[in-house]
Amino acid sequence: MDDYEPLGLDGSDLDEFLSMPMETAERLALLTLEKAYGMLRLLVTVVQEGGPLSREADRLAKAIAVRIPSEN
Repeated sequence: MDDYEPLGLDGSDLDEFLSMPMETAERLALLTLEKAYGMLRLLVTVVQEGGPLSREADRLAKAIAVRIPSEN
């Protein structure tokens, strides 16, 4: 993977990442668990605060949560 670039937090990158036709393990290789947990915490905070982005944040949080092991 010489052309590997870490996934940024840009929403378009995340949508592209979540729609990739790969197995879960291959997807996780592109996003570290540490980043996934951080992103999930951020999205959950946005959902809890409400507002115009909460519906999209909830959708993305659920999509990430089913793809990573529990943080506990």
